[in-house]
Amino acid sequence: MRFSITNKVSWIGKIDWELRRFHGDEYSTHRGSSYNSYLIEDEKTVLIDTVWAPFGREYVDNLKKTIDLNKIDYVIAQHAESDHSGALPFLMKEIPSVPIYCTAAGAKILKGHYHENWNFIEYKTGDTLDIGSSQLVFVEAKMLHWPDSSFTYMTGDNILFSNDAFGQHYASELMYNDLVDQAELYQEALKYYANILTPFSPLVTKKIQEVLSLNLPVNIIAPSHGIIWRDQPGQIINKYLEWADGYQENQITIIYDTMWNGTKRMAEAIAEGIKSAAPDIEIKLFNLAHSDKNDVITELFKSRAFLVGSSTINRGILSAAAGMLEMIAGLGFKNKKAAAFGSYGWSGESTAIIQERLKAAKIEVLEPGLKVIWNPDEDGKQKCFEFGREFAGRL
Repeated sequence: MRFSITNKVSWIGKIDWELRRFHGDEYSTHRGSSYNSYLIEDEKTVLIDTVWAPFGREYVDNLKKTIDLNKIDYVIAQHAESDHSGALPFLMKEIPSVPIYCTAAGAKILKGHYHENWNFIEYKTGDTLDIGSSQLVFVEAKMLHWPDSSFTYMTGDNILFSNDAFGQHYASELMYNDLVDQAELYQEALKYYANILTPFSPLVTKKIQEVLSLNLPVNIIAPSHGIIWRDQPGQIINKYLEWADGYQENQITIIYDTMWNGTKRMAEAIAEGIKSAAPDIEIKLFNLAHSDKNDVITELFKSRAFLVGSSTINRGILSAAAGMLEMIAGLGFKNKKAAAFGSYGWSGESTAIIQERLKAAKIEVLEPGLKVIWNPDEDGKQKCFEFGREFAGRL
């Protein structure tokens, strides 16, 4: 499929309507995704990124219908992750001598992935490539979100090919931000940021400020996943700056794992206590064993504060809660407050374990964890209610 963006630039990627899991099994893609590849036809012909390996042969076959492959002068690999570079082995068998422009880290990673010594030409921030009436300007974007990540800016058409930045896992043949459902678009953009870019937020701010300091006009932002930003493209840049700066909404999220619903009942009573003390705060509850982990992470990212609960099992905590705490630690949330709770039968270690893991993740713990033996009775529920009230009062 070919889709014209400007007189010189076309989208030649792949929409993956069936995709439901990504990064192995680490990221849920409820609305599918796309692998955005771009073809520039100026005096020189340039291919920017490819598609995921399962679609590699299809991609090259479709590209042959679009253009004589021997007319391709340059390939730009902005990122070596296989969802962007997976078709390169298929493509380079056809045009083995065509240079591949990438960062030094990109060349190293591509060699590690594919064990091929292609004609790599390494670039750094500020390097340019003249392609006729337009010029390509390269910008390294290290750790957004891999060491090799980079952007490419095209003069004339004023397009920023932003790779993983500003993208979403969102399948749509409408292609442009002004044509798709805005609620869906921003939900997927926020989820993408929360789950993938949160650990690199200081670098996001620094890199955006660096790019803005170049005073380059940007008419279009063309990411490697999801839709293309053509209507006020600066809106997603502003959102990234907001999300990177300790983002929070007026929300408290309560997450828990439970064996026989004792911890669930605690969560519900805590929520009632919070609501009684702060009726304007939105409260959301998630049973971690039954909830999509990436959707939960998105809600935690939005929250001012959150509470984590688990029953005690084998002097530890339940696996879904343990897994979520591991994700929280890895993402490095900033500007969040939290507390722990849980039910138990005889030993009751869960709340202390949760609390220590929250502290290790550098989350501010507002008060000592609450534990209730067995299934909370009315007195136990009241303790949970007061715990919620006190938690809300400390925000």
